[in-house]
Amino acid sequence: METSCRACAAQMAHCHGTLIRHWSGRPECTEDGCASPELTLHAFDVECVAVGCECDQPIGSGVRAVSSA
Repeated sequence: METSCRACAAQMAHCHGTLIRHWSGRPECTEDGCASPELTLHAFDVECVAVGCECDQPIGSGVRAVSSA
């Protein structure tokens, strides 16, 4: 049984974490030690509101966005 992904086997630069794109433009990766969250080397890429982040709200609004999806 193979224990690594295809990109690992091919020694390609990639990350197994999920890239979270914040409204401020700051990327964040869920993988500890990810060396390049600003690059698109991630298999999964989500907007921050998908994980419950509130950074898209105006400062002091006290309103939390509710997703209808």
